Amino acid sequence: MPLDLLIEIGTEDLPARYLSPLAGALTRGIEGGLQRRGVALGAVRSFATPRRLAVLITGVAETQPEQKQEKLGPAVAAAFKDGQPTPAALGFARSCGVEFSAVGQKDGKLHFARSVPGEPTAQLLPAIFEETLKQMDELVPKRMRWGSGEETFVRPVAWLLCLLGGEIVPLRRFGLEAARVTYGHRFHAPEAIALSSPADYEDALRQAKVWADVATRRDEIEHQIKTKAALLGGHARITPDLLDEVTALVEWPVVIAGEMEARFMRLPPEVIVATVETNQRYFTLFSDEQHTRLLPCFITISNIESRDVAQVISGNERVVRPRLSDALFFWDQDLKQPLAAYADKLAQSTFQKDLGSIADKVERVRKLIAQIVAALPKATTELAALADRAAALAKCDLVTKVVYEFPELQGLMGGYYATHGGEPDGVALAIREHYLPTQQGTPIPSSPAGQLVSLADKLDSLAGIFAIGQKPTASKDPYALRRAAAGALRILIEGELDVDLRALLQSALELQPAGKRDASVADDLWSFCLERLRSYCLDRGATAEAFEAVRATGVSVPLDFERRLQALLRFLPSPEAASLAAADKRARNILRQAGIETTAAVRTDRFEVAAEQALYAELQRVAAQVAPLRAACDYTGTLAALAALKPPVDAFFEAVMVMADDPDVRANRLALLAQLDALCRDVADLSLLPG
Repeated sequence: MPLDLLIEIGTEDLPARYLSPLAGALTRGIEGGLQRRGVALGAVRSFATPRRLAVLITGVAETQPEQKQEKLGPAVAAAFKDGQPTPAALGFARSCGVEFSAVGQKDGKLHFARSVPGEPTAQLLPAIFEETLKQMDELVPKRMRWGSGEETFVRPVAWLLCLLGGEIVPLRRFGLEAARVTYGHRFHAPEAIALSSPADYEDALRQAKVWADVATRRDEIEHQIKTKAALLGGHARITPDLLDEVTALVEWPVVIAGEMEARFMRLPPEVIVATVETNQRYFTLFSDEQHTRLLPCFITISNIESRDVAQVISGNERVVRPRLSDALFFWDQDLKQPLAAYADKLAQSTFQKDLGSIADKVERVRKLIAQIVAALPKATTELAALADRAAALAKCDLVTKVVYEFPELQGLMGGYYATHGGEPDGVALAIREHYLPTQQGTPIPSSPAGQLVSLADKLDSLAGIFAIGQKPTASKDPYALRRAAAGALRILIEGELDVDLRALLQSALELQPAGKRDASVADDLWSFCLERLRSYCLDRGATAEAFEAVRATGVSVPLDFERRLQALLRFLPSPEAASLAAADKRARNILRQAGIETTAAVRTDRFEVAAEQALYAELQRVAAQVAPLRAACDYTGTLAALAALKPPVDAFFEAVMVMADDPDVRANRLALLAQLDALCRDVADLSLLPG
């Protein structure tokens, strides 16, 4: 009869960051251990609160199925001598607990197999539990030891519970023996709770003021926050990370609201959010759903229903007040001089020991911006001046007091200081945005000046770190160069900056003060960026074959690469695409086997078959049609024009033997195929496509 299994480890308060990983490891360990032993089981649920980790599995078989034991012994050649079993053969039989006559042979060796009854599941659980604890220990590099024992865990273990059906499974660990007892909320229901069956677990804890299920507790917290925010006339800022962390900190969530003094509203909203959310794990409120107008109040989640809520509110307000007071002091101090006044301090701040100070980096970024602007067809002197000024000031906030206290606000604070210092709005916005995109999925800078500063900043970091030989490895990327390369590519493509990235990388390398700046480093850097471009394109639905087809053209302008790729992806579903790909593969193979890269002109007087003339005429027509399309970067139109080659190409290969005996005829046909191949590489190398 299937039974329910419940295992719970009761602890002192667990660190929030380990709660989910440890709960998952416990669940996977017990479930996997049973499955490896062939024990049938049903649904699996995981539970976790700051004081417990538990797993509940329904429909667990009482015993293993019958087990087949199999053992291989010495080679048959070594098992007999003069027709009699050798000592090695007899020893193998004894190790199997049988007479030698019961031993068989398999794959040239002695072999013994038998079936034995499965063990009761209750007897398997101690070993499974030990395996699981080892897996859990691997997640926590620093574990605690308590009392007089030598065993360790992330926090001291207070109780163990293990029930299979209604019976206790006597697991022994941490100086404890498992029982049927669990415990509710530390203050609201501290008494022991004896469970008659695993199915009672969640309801019994709920009555004892514990939301044991993480997802349910998380939903309850979110509901309470939103309800309280609505009562306060605002909208709570609820980030997934903060909600997860608060969920891991409480067993019985109770929402509480507090107020912030009006004087703190002079601070930029991001400073208050950083103070309240990051340091205190409180939730901020805004008057609008876009979270742009901050309200002078906050919401927090308590782990207890207090008899004197006013005292709890006062305590939370008292804790946050000095932090906001410090932030306000730093803000006021920073505003005593304009942002540009901080530039002198950048010379004393090191960017990287081999690459100089932050001031040195700023000058390289400004020079690189000038080169980018010169390469942009439609750049204006106004944009150049705006981007240069923003670049000159973009790093100044790194030496301000607020950014020293809140490093995550770099860039944002520079934008505020620039505005307060009277800088143009475009300069302030570019400074604010120049770290974007910060990660995959976040937006690129919205302003052209911000895009230029961000792009140049990222290219300088890429070139500098590659120059000094510290490019990322498979496991380490301390300078976040993968993110920088991906961000630069997104700015070039999504910002529609029609510039040559390979040339920009070479320029950035030449500006570096140290390290290798030769062609090999430039090639490595370009290959690194191409791999990021590959990931970017494939993540957005491109096929690997289509990417490689465009890559084969050697184009190094990411925006042009994107245009070619999108045109190719639209062309691929058509029947002409597969036909042309197959024809170009065939043409390329013939040219390769001929051992020549022919650029000879085609002579019409050497045509012997009408299909040759027809293909030649169509090639000339299509080439003339494609020329203006190519000049206009109309790759969709170019591929549509190439589609017209399908009928004459099919007819040519049907009627013509390319490798004719006459060398002049053969050379002429090869030249014709070379023209076809060149057209098929115009937008992308069609021979690399399926077809």
